[in-house]
Amino acid sequence: MDYKEAGVNIEEGYRAVEKYRKLTATATTPAVLNGIGSFAGLFSLAEQSRVMEEPVLVSGTDGAGTKLDIAFRMKKHDNVGIDCVAMCANDILCHGAVPLFFLDYLACGRLDAGDRF
Repeated sequence: MDYKEAGVNIEEGYRAVEKYRKLTATATTPAVLNGIGSFAGLFSLAEQSRVMEEPVLVSGTDGAGTKLDIAFRMKKHDNVGIDCVAMCANDILCHGAVPLFFLDYLACGRLDAGDRF
């Protein structure tokens, strides 16, 4: 069995990443050393080490959860991503940390890059 037989369409994944890369190109800082589509994110701590005595990285990731059920029922999806990013940032802020980067996470039953973006 290969990926495609298991329901994973690698080519469609590459197509989706290219579209998402264009959408996220302006949502970055010079400290982010690579873009989306890699298996890891690279973030330079050079600036933080100059302004913090004991820098500690705090990271978090969250999903939209049950909000997706409501979004599908209301046929309103334009704010689910915003809410997801806000909840991730909030989880970091409540520890007294500064959100520096976003850990991307995409879960879906079937990937269809489509032409909606």
